[in-house]
Amino acid sequence: MEPLLLEPDVFTDERGHLFEAYNKDRFDSLLGHNVEFVQDNHSHSKRGVLRGLHYQLPPEEQGKLVRVVHGEVYDVAVDVRRSSPGYGEWQGHLLSADNRLQMWIPPGFAHGFLVLSETADVIYKLTAFHRPELARGIRWDDPSIGIEWPLAEGMPILSEKDAAAPSLAEAETLD
Repeated sequence: MEPLLLEPDVFTDERGHLFEAYNKDRFDSLLGHNVEFVQDNHSHSKRGVLRGLHYQLPPEEQGKLVRVVHGEVYDVAVDVRRSSPGYGEWQGHLLSADNRLQMWIPPGFAHGFLVLSETADVIYKLTAFHRPELARGIRWDDPSIGIEWPLAEGMPILSEKDAAAPSLAEAETLD
């Protein structure tokens, strides 16, 4: 399974708008199998913050359904399954509160995002609980992956952990 970009139906009138952010039946039908979410995370970050690229090892690989409820981010998924023909390939999409797009990042993909607005609030549903002992990361700027981040002056702002992440070739990944 590959990452998917999802666009909800939005109903707008003079009062504002309404859209269904998540519907289990529709989501499972789209993926062709049952997905159970067990944890929701909410991240608040300022402009220039780059979080990632993060993933979790078996037996607790995480799928993530990501959306932005305030601001704008460039959201990226990287295939970290060594047996996959797409190993090391990435895709990135602009997610914002305005465009309401969501990105499904299946298990076996590293995830990260760069905040492009003054601040951004990102909500993501997870298919497995966070397990620090299984959490891993890869470098955001690994030349073997070649992600084309929309960087501006002063970007990115990284955590110590993300700044010290190994390259994809050095990282412990999935089989």
